[in-house]
Amino acid sequence: MRQWLDLGDVPTETIERLLRVAKELEARPIRQDLAGKVLGLIFLNPSVRTLASFQAGMAQLGGSSFVITPGQGSWAFETRRGVTMEGLEAEHVREGIPVLASYADALGVRCFPRGVDLAEDLSEPTLRALVNVCPKPYLNLESALSHPCQALADWKSLDDFGVPRSQGKFVLSWAKHPKALPLAVPASTLQMAAQRGMQVTVLRPEEFALPAQVMDKARTLAQVSGGSVHETSDREEAMQGAHVLYAKSWQAPRFYGQPAEESVVRAQYPDWCVDESWFAPALPDALFMHCLPVRRNVVVKDEILDGPRSRVLPQAANRLHAQKALLLEMLS
Repeated sequence: MRQWLDLGDVPTETIERLLRVAKELEARPIRQDLAGKVLGLIFLNPSVRTLASFQAGMAQLGGSSFVITPGQGSWAFETRRGVTMEGLEAEHVREGIPVLASYADALGVRCFPRGVDLAEDLSEPTLRALVNVCPKPYLNLESALSHPCQALADWKSLDDFGVPRSQGKFVLSWAKHPKALPLAVPASTLQMAAQRGMQVTVLRPEEFALPAQVMDKARTLAQVSGGSVHETSDREEAMQGAHVLYAKSWQAPRFYGQPAEESVVRAQYPDWCVDESWFAPALPDALFMHCLPVRRNVVVKDEILDGPRSRVLPQAANRLHAQKALLLEMLS
């Protein structure tokens, strides 16, 4: 495998192999399979878990890594074609990425969307610009529409937590947040659960329905896996018999790139903060998941995060195990 771009484009048998290796690595974490290998990590946007887990993973497998944060200790990167570079960006990815790739055996890059034009971001122009000039294996550490590393770890987490596949009910719910957030995590989470064969419900206010492109891909994956995908704004309907509630905020597609207008719409939903009352129609032992970072008492109440339903810590810990399996797949 030379490119890791979107979990939904990876054959299920490959995912199953990665998950088996991840379990082995969880049991025996220290190995030397990647001795002498170097991973370059480029973060055009902030990171905590992705950065730390990839560096720790390379070290535990005997390899090493370097980190570049353009604009913070290194030159800012320009990603667009045909621009006159008279702004803050001193280095173009057409030179920067091939040079950095020459120092490493693989590159992992995080590049958030511009968040101005929905159609543009749905076409992943920044991701494509980076992949097209990278001569080494490329790992998507989150792009405009995909966070495949988080999705792989979440699949492992669901397996670890004993959540069934074909009969498992998975609810992906929009939650309130002080600002508009990207689509990558909700899109990847939805598609992961659909690919896993689950009965998936997207719970959201009408204005926050995910783009048709995202929903269509999830439905296609569910059709292959035997799962299903449903949308609703009715909380009780969505949570009926649910095994898992996965909360995440995202911006309203109709107001994409219009933060002032979108904030007015967002303010209409102050009760979309997960608390124990949400779980009344769910299974008694229904779980709560979130990719982190999470804003306490905005997205979810303390009573949930600090209570028995929360699985956010083991979920985050699985980033290390799943990504180590991915590194072995791509580099060993």
